[in-house]
Parts: sequence; structure tokens; C-alpha cells
Amino acid sequence: MLKLLETARVLHVESTDVCQASCPACARETDVNFDKRVHNSHSLQSFQQTVPERLIYRLDKLFMCGNYGDPAANEVSKSIFSYVRSINSSTVLGMNTNGGLQGSYWWANLANVLHKPQDYVVFSIDGLEDTNHIYRRGVNWSRVMQNAETFIRAGGSAHWDMLVFRHNEHQVDACEQLARDMGFKWFRAKVSKRNFLGGTEHPVTWHRPVAQGAIQCQALADKGLFLSAKGQISPCCWLGEADPTADFDQVQASWATDHPHKTCAEICSSTNLVTNFATQWQRVTEF
Repeated sequence: MLKLLETARVLHVESTDVCQASCPACARETDVNFDKRVHNSHSLQSFQQTVPERLIYRLDKLFMCGNYGDPAANEVSKSIFSYVRSINSSTVLGMNTNGGLQGSYWWANLANVLHKPQDYVVFSIDGLEDTNHIYRRGVNWSRVMQNAETFIRAGGSAHWDMLVFRHNEHQVDACEQLARDMGFKWFRAKVSKRNFLGGTEHPVTWHRPVAQGAIQCQALADKGLFLSAKGQISPCCWLGEADPTADFDQVQASWATDHPHKTCAEICSSTNLVTNFATQWQRVTEF
């Protein structure tokens, strides 16, 4: 892992494992070992202690997302962005969120922090007012719209990402038009591979079939690292969720065997039909 620290150019930060939502296929709901009563969040000090300045100096990009939390649930997320920008003025800063946390002042201020042309916030919005809550449980639609509008009006670059299920597939065109009307810069939609149909089903685990093609590691291709809310460093968020203490040298060595690391085979196999990073988006529109 030390080798990755010395070569990383992209840092994915899970600034907190707190979230107001209860999306059925999220790790918050499917991981039996995750305790919602225990909250882990980065302070500015803990981030500074974990991420050396020499890494920040060479970063091309730092973005916040995570496996369990929403970065907007951590008030310090903005301070971390500002700290990184103070060290490396050229790095791209980004964030993925359900959009339903915080208020107008927070989002306007975030737009002032993420003010570079390539900075962005991805709002994960899976439908319109009558459908978004079916998967994004616990997310208030009106608050999402208000926060996105505030961020955009303050000069922020917003992207709309939509997971398409059976219950919202008829709304893709309408969502794209709304994104255009509101001033989003991008609209993207992909058919969800998650085992969730909508309606009243109980939350279910996403069982990914293991593919047998050669491993094409996206983390190595991107020169990426993942920092969890607990302060653990992994090559990617997938290993960060499934096997955060894995020895990456051993993980890489497994790729040359008939039994590659299970997570790598599920996510980054060349014959993977579940999560293909090159072809996952069925619609991408730039406005």
C-alpha cells in the first residue's frame, strides 16, 4: 500500500459513514456488520494526519463519495476541500451526494469552494417527485431540488446521475429535460444492476456473479486510492468495503491464478456484465 501512496493521482474520500437515506441495496442496508449507531467522520485534523501533503501536491483529482455515507452529512467536508485546494490549486474537486442534506447557505458556500471549471457535484437523483423516494428512501425531493438549484445559481457545476429501475424507466426523458431546464451541466442514466424492483420488497443484497476474465484493475489504471471514514486506505472503494485490510500485493498476485480475489473478479473482470466502467452509462448528455 505504501507504493500506491507514492504514486496515487486520484483520491476517493469517504468523509463520513453517516447518511439520512436507507437505499435498499446500499451497503448501509446490506452489510450485516455495519452498525448505524456508530458514526465515523473525518475531522480536518484526522484528514491531515492521514493524507500527507506530498500526496496532495501531485493529486489530479480528489472526490468524496464512499460506501456508507453521504459527504454532505459531514460539515467538515467543505474544510477538507478548502485545505486540499490551498496546497494544490490545480487539483479537480468533486462530490457525489443524494442532495437531500444541508440547506441553501451550505450549498451556496460549497459552490464558492468548488469554483474551478472542472470541479463538480454529482446529484444522484433516481426519478421525479413521485419515484425518487422509492429507491432513495428517506430523501426529501423538495430539499434536493432546492439544494441543487442553490448550488447551480451560486455558480457550481452540477451533474445529474440517474439509476434506472422498472419503476422510473418511463421518466428518463423527463429527468433529462428537468436537468437541462435547471442548469445542470450533465445528465447521465444507467440501468441499475442491483437486485431491487421497487415497491414494497424487503431490502435485498446485491449478489454479483463472478466473471472469469482477466482482471482489469481500475484503481491501477487511474492511480487511485480510497480513504474510508474509519481512516483505512485501500486501492479502491470496492476492496474498502469488502476487504479493507487486504494486502494488495497478495491481491495482485491472485490475479495470475485460477482464483483471483473475489471482489476483483466481481468488479474488474474483463468479462464482467455487472459493473463495466467503460460502458456502464446508457445515456450521457452534456448541456
